[in-house]
Amino acid sequence: MRFLALLLGLLLLAGCAAEPRQVTGPPPTVASSTAPSPGPAPSEPTEIDISKIAAHSTLVPLGLNPDGTIQVPPVSTPRQAGWYSYGPTPGEIGPAVIVGHVDGNNQKGIFYRLKELAPGDRISVSRKDGSAVVFVVREVDQVDKDAFPENLVYGNTSDAELRLITCGGSFDRTAHSYVDNVIVYAGLA
Repeated sequence: MRFLALLLGLLLLAGCAAEPRQVTGPPPTVASSTAPSPGPAPSEPTEIDISKIAAHSTLVPLGLNPDGTIQVPPVSTPRQAGWYSYGPTPGEIGPAVIVGHVDGNNQKGIFYRLKELAPGDRISVSRKDGSAVVFVVREVDQVDKDAFPENLVYGNTSDAELRLITCGGSFDRTAHSYVDNVIVYAGLA
């Protein structure tokens, strides 16, 4: 049911310091020819820790705005990260999504250094059940917001995966928003 809600409400983090843009429709699902790998039981995430970039934050659940765009943590608290609660929990089969600001309120955000991650770096997510799941970065990408890869970010996966999203690129002063997104793709260690 959560995945259906994810597909129906797919959207992208587009605005870090402004309102996010709405995706025009859900991406096609990705068919998998392999059986899913078993993972830990679902449990709501509580914290994220990325030692390499000194990023540590509690996680607030995020849903959808009335216009169908993803909620983001308040820009007035740019060190706060949030988890898209209509998607899989970190460690569950599918792409769990965590978003955070690159900056805001004249401060560096929780994901200010996200673009510095590289394949092999580790991300730890603590969970409400007392466990932690560790993900290994597979790829870091920076894309124009108008070319956001919905299917790669939100599409079905056969394993537990994690997506981290923030803003990047140059700042468009007219739109009060960054022109790109930085996306980290990681798999369960």
